[in-house]
Amino acid sequence: MAKDNYSYKKYARELAKKKKKEAKEQRRLDKKNVQPDNEVKNPPIGPETELTGE
Repeated sequence: MAKDNYSYKKYARELAKKKKKEAKEQRRLDKKNVQPDNEVKNPPIGPETELTGE
């Protein structure tokens, strides 16, 4: 029976951990960037919100 290559298993675990961490960071940045888009940038100006020039 062949012996396990523990150093490769450790390397594979570290790679998986790194990918997961990068994906989490990307999701966090995407969430941070999407949040301001949900806000109203230029609200419609109506009689109640109209600014006076006085």
